[in-house]
Amino acid sequence: MSSPITGTSAGNSALLAACAARRARLLAQLPPGAVAVLATAPEVLRNADSEYLYRHDSDFYYLSAFTEPDSVLVLVAARAATPARAMLFCRPKHPEREIWDGYRYGPEAACAAFGMDAAFPIDDLDAQIATLLADAPALYYALGSPLDARVRIWRAALRQQARSGISAPPSDADLLPLLAELRLRKDDVELASMQRAADISAQAHVRAMRATRPGMFEYAVEAELLYEFRRNGAQAPAYNSIVASGARACVLHYSANNGRCLDGELLLIDAGCEFDSYAADISRTYPVNGRFSSAQRQLYELVLAAQSAALQAIAPGQPYSEMHQAAVRVLAQGMLDLGLLQKDVHGNLDDVIANQHYRQFYMHGTGHWLGLDVHDVGQYRDITAADKASRALQPGMTLTVEPGIYVRPAAGVPECYWNTGIRIEDDVLVTEHGYTILTAGVPKTVADIEHLMQHSQQS
Repeated sequence: MSSPITGTSAGNSALLAACAARRARLLAQLPPGAVAVLATAPEVLRNADSEYLYRHDSDFYYLSAFTEPDSVLVLVAARAATPARAMLFCRPKHPEREIWDGYRYGPEAACAAFGMDAAFPIDDLDAQIATLLADAPALYYALGSPLDARVRIWRAALRQQARSGISAPPSDADLLPLLAELRLRKDDVELASMQRAADISAQAHVRAMRATRPGMFEYAVEAELLYEFRRNGAQAPAYNSIVASGARACVLHYSANNGRCLDGELLLIDAGCEFDSYAADISRTYPVNGRFSSAQRQLYELVLAAQSAALQAIAPGQPYSEMHQAAVRVLAQGMLDLGLLQKDVHGNLDDVIANQHYRQFYMHGTGHWLGLDVHDVGQYRDITAADKASRALQPGMTLTVEPGIYVRPAAGVPECYWNTGIRIEDDVLVTEHGYTILTAGVPKTVADIEHLMQHSQQS
């Protein structure tokens, strides 16, 4: 049977203080007396009686640091003389089940260990919620989630008490957008976990580079990544690793990882670990034999220049979209210079960008938010603005910067570039004065990659 992924939650005073501060910030946005209900993720059956390795809900963890399944967090905003409250509903102690599945906190221990105001067995949720929702001005939860059915039951029970003067909350509101905005800017505890995830992932990429030899299977290289993740305390990969050699690197979400890495090919690796629930996300592309060909070097240095341009566009107050525009401009000019696109067919640089001809070879965005989820929550546009313009970057935001180029065989495209996929991706923190690269520990210049690999392959 699977057991929960656990980090250093209980007993970590900094983490628990951070969770309390996050709950306070959330509650401050709710009307007095409003109730917020958040359930963690369920366990999921893989096949027969075997479950997938359990991973808690990210929003739930963000507010509680609690990692057990079958748990619900209930928050009640302060009202008049009544202070705000945080209540945890979790599995009761069960000595026999703990023999099979591992330790359970139980309500009493969980209340003390995770700084809650109260804790109850999960089976008491319906009875307790009836009291908490009575005459509450609003209920916040994840609209459209499995809680919908349960909320209908709670409302039906409250309606039956109408003759006693008890009313159900007049409205339901979606809790997730509020949490997404809170999660977008990382606190010091989050950044420490993200840096550790980045460091471990960087070490794993370096290990993979050193281990790669012509003739290896992609899964053998993937095994080097997984080994380095686990030996350094990461709980799991943050997502399905991509280890794609040759033409397979032109498949953006390739994950079979069962091809052979051939002499003369490039190997694209997109992989990162999860450490204490926070993700890293790194991509590197390097020659299987340790030395770039002339054509490979041209494409690689183009992508590297695009990443450099994107990074220079990152600073507080800059629009999020600016880094993508900067990368596209460099890539599009490079496509014209190298003959991937032809001026007499596709026009000049402005034409290529305006008509999106570059998308033949670069079809994805230049980054995404990063945090508890590898594609983390948060709006990319200012939804309060009439034109919904790209939102401004702020200190504490974390994102990836990942331009790429993917050249499939096509008429008019020089054959020396065919079947070449390249992506270079780093994790970046927006700071007060610019940015910091969290994943700087992985080589990415041609010279540094060739030096590392040539030295490794000769030893």
